This record gives sequence, structure tokens and C-alpha cells, in this order.
Amino acid sequence: MGAFEGLGTRLNHIFSKLKNKGALTELEIKQAMREVRVALLEADVNFTVAKNFIASVTEKAIGEEVLKSLTPTQQVIKIVNEELIELLGGAHTKLVVADKPPTIILMCGLQGSGKTTMCGKLGAMLKKSGKSPALVACDIYRPAAILQLQKVGEKAGVPVIEKGQIPPLKIVKHALDLASKNGYDTLIVDTAGRLHIDEALMDELKELKAFLKPHEILLVVDSMTGQDAVNVAEKFNELLDITGVILTKLDGDTRGGAALSIKAVTGKSVRFCGTGEKMGDIEPFHPERMASRILGMGDVLTLIEKAQSAYTEEEAKALEKKFREQSFTLSDYLIQMDKMKSMGSLTQMVSMIPGLASKLGGQDLNVDEGRLARTKAIIQSMTEEERNHPDIIKASRKKRIAAGSGTELQDVNSLLKQFEASREMMKRMRNGRRGGFPF
Repeated sequence: MGAFEGLGTRLNHIFSKLKNKGALTELEIKQAMREVRVALLEADVNFTVAKNFIASVTEKAIGEEVLKSLTPTQQVIKIVNEELIELLGGAHTKLVVADKPPTIILMCGLQGSGKTTMCGKLGAMLKKSGKSPALVACDIYRPAAILQLQKVGEKAGVPVIEKGQIPPLKIVKHALDLASKNGYDTLIVDTAGRLHIDEALMDELKELKAFLKPHEILLVVDSMTGQDAVNVAEKFNELLDITGVILTKLDGDTRGGAALSIKAVTGKSVRFCGTGEKMGDIEPFHPERMASRILGMGDVLTLIEKAQSAYTEEEAKALEKKFREQSFTLSDYLIQMDKMKSMGSLTQMVSMIPGLASKLGGQDLNVDEGRLARTKAIIQSMTEEERNHPDIIKASRKKRIAAGSGTELQDVNSLLKQFEASREMMKRMRNGRRGGFPF
């Protein structure tokens, strides 16, 4: 995930230096922890949070059982991993479901945080899991806010309840009536945002909270704003007692400090994160998986879940057979690239496989339409033998394929490297499968 790429690289560099030392002294551990502290601060982690994190890790890491261990560096990394999981919120908590429908989710946040889009993403995710959600348009101030929610609802395949620009309390009363009549079991209420927190906004939210008694109050914050996101979360929590946070744009060029600070500062966990622009680009926030990603240990469970949503059972069985018989070819690869696109960024997926990202040296593997067209041209310029046995494609064959497909030699090399990475990724996914995994 983009947000932690820089931090993950820094931490891996720090720990690789420790591994080279073998046995560790207390001084070496403290020095490494000072470097970790700097890395956290540079990732925009709250100063007090970073200070407390380092103090806790150091106290545990300089214990006798670590220093005298046969693998002291691994013990230190284990402690850092455990503390990171705790810092990120401990365990993922599922959304509360009402004993008697509808479950009410009140969404709040500042203008521009991505709140309205996130209402749709959450609705789409709940619908996919078998729920019957509806979106409720209570942002009556921002021009075209209702129209935006309707467009989002259309993309998500989720109905939108709106009554124009009447008081929000009347809109939610109408929504409750419709939920009962139409069998909606979840109402996701989109509220007004402001460019800053003000009394009018908070009074309206408090009024809605008092009337609706929502099962969840989820605050949507833009992770790109770093510590500002944490400050916003702290303020909303003080005034509304939120139940959790949704971080948007966690796939972007951000340092991830908000995700690492929110639980410690507010006491409330990050529940979901936005990982792209499509309706399906929402993930439950699993602290243990995120900590694993940050430390370069991968995140195979999330990858498995993405795969399960992209493949039918028949397709998965056919693909498993090809891998089992080692008959996966470049022709098959072309078909799978379309599947991969629906699972999200290939670079992001590769980062979930332990050790694979480092092998590829930061190569951009994302698939765009232009690259897909080039890939198709390259594969179609190969002989059947070359598609079935890419290992035989050496320098002279590469030149012929590049000329035949109207591409450059580096495009052919890049494709072959990408193909090998995908084969490796699928092999590891199959080897690491758990119950219900399609491969």
C-alpha cells in the first residue's frame, strides 16, 4: 500500500543492519530504535505516539530473553510487529448489526474528505455481503451534493433516499419509513461536511445522533492530510463519540502517519480504508495485516479475499489445474491480466506477497489500457512454442518479437519479468491457501 511504502523501506533497512550483526547489545538495540523513531516521525506519526511506541518496544527488546536469543533480530522484529498491531488498533472490529433492522450508520467528515463517495463504497460492500442497504441524502447545503450521492448510488447499485433541501431530521424520518416498507436493512446517512469544524455542523450532527441513535458513527478522513486528519478525528470524537474512522486515499502518495496515530490519540480504531477510485476499492482495516505489510512480511489473506471476489469457482479450478500441472502459459497470462485489473493494482498485490516486491526492485506493474494493448501485441507476435515455453525466449527471439509487435526490447523484457512475477505470486497464493481459497 502506497501510504506505508517509505516507512516500510526505512524499517527494513534498519532491521537488515541488525541482522548483519548477529548477537545484539543493548546499545545497538537503542540505536536502532532511535532510527525507527525518526522513520515514524518522517512518516508523519504523532510525536507522542512515536515516543511511546519506541519506549514500549525498547523496554521489551532489551530484556534478557531477547539479547541472549539465538535470533535476537527476529525477536526484535516480532516485538515491533506486535506493538505495531496494537498501535493500529489491535484486531479488526466488524460493523455492529441491529437486532431489529435497520442498522443505522451515520457518516460524518469535513468537506473534501471523500465522505459521499465512501457512502457508496460502503453500500456496495454491504450489498455484496448480502445486505439490502440504502443511502440517505442529508447533505442539504453543498451545491449538487444530493446529485453526487445519486450518481454514487447508481454506480454502487444501491438506492438513494432524498427529499430535497428540507431539514435533515425530516429526511431521516422519511428514510426510516421507507426502510420499513421496502425492506432496507441498513441506512447509510450522508451528512453535511464543512471546510472546517463549526458549531452549526456539530449541532446538526448531535441532533441527528440523538434522534437516530445510530449503531455506528463513522468519521471519514483524508489520510493525505496527515496529522490534520488525526486532529479532525480527535475533535469529532470529543463532540460526537464516534465509533470508528474510515481513511480515504490510503493508496496515494501519503506517509501513513494518520493510520498509525488515530487509535492512540482518539481511542477509536480505523475500520475501513479507501484504496482507489472504483466502487470496489474499500478494504476492512486489519491491523495485523497492515503491520505485516509495513514490515515487508506481505498480506496473503487480503490477496486471497481479492482473488475470491474476482474468480468463479470453475475459473479458479481450471487455473489451479494449470498451476498444478505447470502448464500456465503466456496466452493464459493475457486472460488473467483482465482478471488482475478487477482485483486492483498489480503493484499493490505484489506487495502482499512476502519477499516478492523486493525481488522486483520497485518495478511499476500496474496495468493500464495502453500497456494491456502492448502486452497483447507482444504475446501475439510470439510462436506457440514461445508462449508455452517462455524460457526459450533469448536475445534474438526478443528482437524479433519486439519488431513484430511494434514495441521496444525493454517492453518484451518487462512483460517476461511480469509474467514470471505473476507465476510466482499465484504459486505462493496456492501454497499458502486456507479453507475456502479458490486456487
